Amino acid sequence: MFLTITTTGTPERPATDLGYLLHKHPDKAQAFSTSYGTAHVLYPEAEAGRCTAALLLEVDAVALVRRGKGKGRGGAPDAALAQYVNDRPYAASSLLAVALSSVFSSAMKGVCNARPELPAQARPLRVEVPALPARGGPDLVRKLFEPLGWTVTAEPVPLDVAFPAWGHSRYVRLVLESDTLTLAEALRHLYVLLPVLDDAKHYWVAPDEVDKLLRVGEGWLPGHPEQRLITSRYLSRRWALTRQATERLELVRLAETDDSEVEEIDNAVEAETEAEEKPTPLAVRRREAIVTALRQSGAARVLDLGCGQGQLVQTLLKDPAFTEIVGVDVSMRALTIASRRLKLDRMGERQASRVQLFQGSLAYTDVRLKGYDAAVLSEVIEHLDLPRLPALEYAVFGSARPRTVLVTTPNVEYNVRWESLPAGHVRHGDHRFEWTRAEFRAWAEAVAERHGYAVEFIAVGPDDPEVGPPTQMAVFTMTTPKEAKAA
Repeated sequence: MFLTITTTGTPERPATDLGYLLHKHPDKAQAFSTSYGTAHVLYPEAEAGRCTAALLLEVDAVALVRRGKGKGRGGAPDAALAQYVNDRPYAASSLLAVALSSVFSSAMKGVCNARPELPAQARPLRVEVPALPARGGPDLVRKLFEPLGWTVTAEPVPLDVAFPAWGHSRYVRLVLESDTLTLAEALRHLYVLLPVLDDAKHYWVAPDEVDKLLRVGEGWLPGHPEQRLITSRYLSRRWALTRQATERLELVRLAETDDSEVEEIDNAVEAETEAEEKPTPLAVRRREAIVTALRQSGAARVLDLGCGQGQLVQTLLKDPAFTEIVGVDVSMRALTIASRRLKLDRMGERQASRVQLFQGSLAYTDVRLKGYDAAVLSEVIEHLDLPRLPALEYAVFGSARPRTVLVTTPNVEYNVRWESLPAGHVRHGDHRFEWTRAEFRAWAEAVAERHGYAVEFIAVGPDDPEVGPPTQMAVFTMTTPKEAKAA
């Protein structure tokens, strides 16, 4: 297997800086042992104006078979000859990708201790791979690399130059050119996309490959138009791992859209544990109050917006009056735990037809939320920054517009009754605010007036004569068109 990386330079920025970036001296030919053979690094040319680094991987076919126990790419264990006579020593594959990450690990991470300013600099790059398996042909090669800023040349390799009528093989000669990418970005693209194009891996794909993919794909994979294909092929089409990677990539995309960190969005469940929380008496009372209000409204199709770990969804499923229950949350970790709690994978067909869970942000309108009888936001609004509340308000009351909306939130006045809560602290570390009864009432009445709803307020939990209940609930009911027009 062979790959070259070429760059050009000027006297001020010599091309030989490539040696610093790769941590390999241009005047030396170096060899590195790998699990499947020997990797050689050498420089066919090294001048200030032009420098080329070459990676040559000599594959030990016997070692590959022994480590793979006869089941690597090459066929079944009884295909004895195919285990030794195949394209692995010559065509770029996951073997070359692993050699890239091993031999050029510092360069891939963007680390250069000798010249720390170099890794962040974009430079002219030309990458050549003489033989690359491309399941999908030159068109797929272009679809994978062009969105990343590469100019792509993918020439099909004929099966036999002496017999052109035989047509092309599944291999291409690949040339990538760019002057807008850093070397680290280029290496990360190659590391992921070489085995994707080959559509095979020489090693067992374990769950840690998901972390590896997201780490190397940071900054470019979440927004790639072929993200699903890349994820599926990179993870050898293992459905569970592909789904996990896709969910995490969607979370990254939502974080980028929201201009926030993933940890800030995916915080519905404590990071240190995914154990089921023990419902407190107040949590039980809150769910009972919500179910009672839903029954009184006559709702059959219910949205649980910000469903968290699925406690309310589980409660609603026990009542046949609720024919369709949808749980929505921005946190995939919370939805995964909710799915386990509900035992969706073992649920009967009739029961499963009543419930679904999906990821979504309440700060954006979503056509999937339209047409429901009722929506519940139980202990949700206080997790948003106050400037984001108008967006949630419009998404729920202006766009989705269920007939009934239930909103519960803590009553900050009651906090003085919690002996374990220090003065001035909110009840949960992620609460962005906690309202008094008057503040909540003012917000709810303004929302109702703006969107054509009537609102009433219900105390949840013991109603203290001095500070009120621990939880306050607003029940919004859509008015008739005539009443809405008057409002």
